[in-house]
Amino acid sequence: MFSLKNLLKISLVMATLVFIAAIALYLSMRDELPDVNSLKDIQWQTPMQIYTHDGLLISQFGEKKRIPLTLDQVPQQLIDALLATEDDRFYLHFGVDPIGMGRAVLAKLMGQDKGGASTITMQVARNFFLTREVTYTRKIREIFLSFHIESLLTKDEILMLYINKIELGHRSFGFGAAAQVYYGKEINELTLPQIAVLAGLPKAPSTLNPIRSPERALARRSVVLHRMLVSGYIDEATYQEANAAPITGERHGAQIELSAPYAAEMAHQKMIALYGKEAAYTNGYNVFTTINSKLQNAADTAVTNNLLSYDQRHGYRGPILSLRPNLRKQTENNNSSNAPHDTNINTSEVDELTLDEINQALTQVEYDQGLVPAVVTTVLENSAKIALLNNEQGTIPWEGMHWARAFINDRKQGSPPKSANEILTYGDVILVQKDSDANYHLSQLPQASSAMVSMSPDDGAIKAIVGGFSFKKSQFNRVTQAKRQVGSNIKPFIYSAALEQGYTLASILNDAPINQWDKSGDDVWRPKNSPEEYIGPIRMRQALAQSKNVIAVRLLQGVGLDGIINHLTKFGFAPSDLPRNESLALGSASLTPLEIATGFAAFANTGYLISPYIIDRIENSEGEIIYQADPLMACNPCAAVDATNENFDSMVNIDNDVKLTEDSIMTEPESVVSQQEAASNTSSHVIKSAPRVISAQNAFLITEALNSAIWEADWSGANGWQGTGWRARALGRRDIAGKTGTTNEAKDAWFSGYSRRLVTTAWIGFDDPSRNLGQSVYNSNLDREQIVGGEFGGRSAQPAWIAFMKEALADLPIEPFQPPTEIVSVRIDKATGKLTNKTDRSTKFEYFRLGKTPTEYVTKDTSDEILNGTETKTEVELF
Repeated sequence: MFSLKNLLKISLVMATLVFIAAIALYLSMRDELPDVNSLKDIQWQTPMQIYTHDGLLISQFGEKKRIPLTLDQVPQQLIDALLATEDDRFYLHFGVDPIGMGRAVLAKLMGQDKGGASTITMQVARNFFLTREVTYTRKIREIFLSFHIESLLTKDEILMLYINKIELGHRSFGFGAAAQVYYGKEINELTLPQIAVLAGLPKAPSTLNPIRSPERALARRSVVLHRMLVSGYIDEATYQEANAAPITGERHGAQIELSAPYAAEMAHQKMIALYGKEAAYTNGYNVFTTINSKLQNAADTAVTNNLLSYDQRHGYRGPILSLRPNLRKQTENNNSSNAPHDTNINTSEVDELTLDEINQALTQVEYDQGLVPAVVTTVLENSAKIALLNNEQGTIPWEGMHWARAFINDRKQGSPPKSANEILTYGDVILVQKDSDANYHLSQLPQASSAMVSMSPDDGAIKAIVGGFSFKKSQFNRVTQAKRQVGSNIKPFIYSAALEQGYTLASILNDAPINQWDKSGDDVWRPKNSPEEYIGPIRMRQALAQSKNVIAVRLLQGVGLDGIINHLTKFGFAPSDLPRNESLALGSASLTPLEIATGFAAFANTGYLISPYIIDRIENSEGEIIYQADPLMACNPCAAVDATNENFDSMVNIDNDVKLTEDSIMTEPESVVSQQEAASNTSSHVIKSAPRVISAQNAFLITEALNSAIWEADWSGANGWQGTGWRARALGRRDIAGKTGTTNEAKDAWFSGYSRRLVTTAWIGFDDPSRNLGQSVYNSNLDREQIVGGEFGGRSAQPAWIAFMKEALADLPIEPFQPPTEIVSVRIDKATGKLTNKTDRSTKFEYFRLGKTPTEYVTKDTSDEILNGTETKTEVELF
């Protein structure tokens, strides 16, 4: 007979059997279960982030986006939402919720399987140790692992593992990353409706996220909010307000604070070389570069504006595409005819542009660097109306388009336009820039390329780098990868070699044409000045300032090709990049902008070869420094540096074997303490000296000549002159030096220059080596300040250098180039380079190395030659 007593006995027996079976099952699986002790010291897979030296984020690398949080960083509303939705009895159960499990089993038996048995602990077990396969074996293992986890960790620790580990869609892992990806915010900046959206994602992150399906995200958010209401976490009014809020999620990348993609990619590649790709992408490294955010912004702006200026003075190449091609063809026919232009082209018979048509066209256009796509919707006589992304409207006034005469080729432009419809047509898809007054300026993607690099000559720290107009369009870094002919940028190194062979800045050479047989053929090599002007005898200082080609050739011939190449390799130039012929004197060597800047740094830092570097330090995910740059410094001897000095940027070492020599003493940066002070400080670090490659005297004399290239001019005679870098006088700084550079047929244009603490190289040219920079003619629509004529270093590259240095030098005190020991100054005669007792305009003071001063006084009055330009020049033939 059935009784309650018998029922209890049966239940006890069955419970005992289940318990024994569970123990047996556990024992059979125990050896296969993962060790949950690893959760005590979890290393989160977080992406690598790259920063400027002053802490602005410039890039992030890594497939998994994760921002690990601590419990105190998690909003209470998020915890409430997760508990209400995922595991309302989380703080009451032992890893498995019997009520939830029983409900799930019963639903399964009734054919209504809706899931819901997994607790937060069980989800942690699955996410860390198991797969997502739906099998009874996996579920049993999940339960056993949950018991282990609960016995090892506190509830708060388990909750934080869940919050930081869970996959939430769009490669975001953890709620810190999800807040960034979907809302572009820190987790503590989210509103309750946004928190509820994120809390609903664990169920199905790929389909419930607000980017993939705003409708499903809205429905899931409503479920989360209702459960919070039922559980008592929010009241009715809060629920109603949050439930009525719109879905606002959209995809956000990392919060990039500064655009420096070429610098970021350099650091990225360095990190892979140091640690391997997997570790670099997952170990949460914080990489601090040497980039200065202000200088990087200035370099980016300078390169962009200079390229756009170059591109626009060479003419408008037309729209990207036309949505009404027949109308566009009519405009082009009008422009190509000699008949008067119809300023009122009839558009009434043309199909009206639809909003969908405009938006589709705009979303297909590639754009970057402040240029945005637009569609022309109305063309008036002297303006145009445009449609932009996000249904915005704008106007291009006449001042924003009157530059746009037709591009014919690199050397020829069309006539200046007189009305807007000579330029634009209804339906044109174009690029524009927004002006400060909210109007727009017609633009186009430049076809030319450009690059700029700026670094400290004291240690090689790269302060700013721009490898091209658009990293999105081309990841090719022209600063480090593009070997281009350097033109007259090579001349300071040629002159430096000549100084080592006994020449002085007052040495007289013949500025006259050279005719020389080419031994390899029947041609005559005739190197020419550019412009092709010759003045006869000329001092070396003036020849470098004026960039006289034939003088560079004569110096190469005087020193010898082997001597020149041997000297140039001291500056870090590879012998294989230096042609073994006399064209080397004219800049036929192909070098990168970084190599050129490194070479010029030796003149700026009094003679040391520094090594450029981009990474200052690396921190692990805990903020501990695991790598610190150890640059060679331009000093000899180098004073020790106190590690506690706040102005000291890097932990470096010193070569204790460095010997004190008179000609190597130089002024140290303010952050460097004296050797006597360092000797008494056991916590000080010492610095390794960079190799000296030229003497301080040689570096000073070349710097003096390059300063003349900017500042010196002499209009007292018929052969008046000024240096090729004269445009840099606009900076108002006399503590600068620099050199223009233009290659044959103007395929490349350069300007390299420096102050005592910053060396910068700018380059412009086409990636297609068959194209040259061409020339532009006067545009009567523009002001008198426009650049016209042939393109060369001073016109094409130097404006970018000037724009950058104007910002860079603003934070640097004036620091004149000081003559080192064994440099003396004497008055010389300008025409002969000899000593003189006169003090008129035919004379000047000149610097010499001790023992290299002239020994003869001028015996002939040369003032008439100087003032009236009667110097003689003789053509020289070398056969």
